[in-house]
Amino acid sequence: MRHVDFSPLYRSTVGFDRLFGMLDTLSQPDAGTSYPPYNIERTGTDAYRISMAVAGFSDEEISIEAHRNVLTIKGEKNESESEEGVELLYRGIASRTFERRFQLADHVEVSGANLKNGLLHIELKRNVPEEMKPRKISIGSAANTSKQIEAKAA
Repeated sequence: MRHVDFSPLYRSTVGFDRLFGMLDTLSQPDAGTSYPPYNIERTGTDAYRISMAVAGFSDEEISIEAHRNVLTIKGEKNESESEEGVELLYRGIASRTFERRFQLADHVEVSGANLKNGLLHIELKRNVPEEMKPRKISIGSAANTSKQIEAKAA
């Protein structure tokens, strides 16, 4: 049995329900999808880049979509573009369709993408709103604020 029950942890944590869902999906076996290969790089303090090897694909054959913290990259090769009169003896360059999904953290947005020399580079930027950034809370001292009741003179 490879399933872990996270329900006891729900009562002692607040706001981590999506994290437990992601951990639960990690335990499920991935269908061996290793195509296309990719790298994830940190290019700055709040900047990242996904580099994906998509040799043989043009920018019209690749679509990138970001929706609700999921980045989806699809590639569909048009088989009708094969040259007439050319017989393919060996296919070593993979040109099959693919779909690759990446789970993005909160406040991570796609800032751009470009295709150069068979590598698709997708630029990501984390933009944390000002109200979500950590702030220092000052601790006030409890100076002698108690009021003293004076007795009336007789």
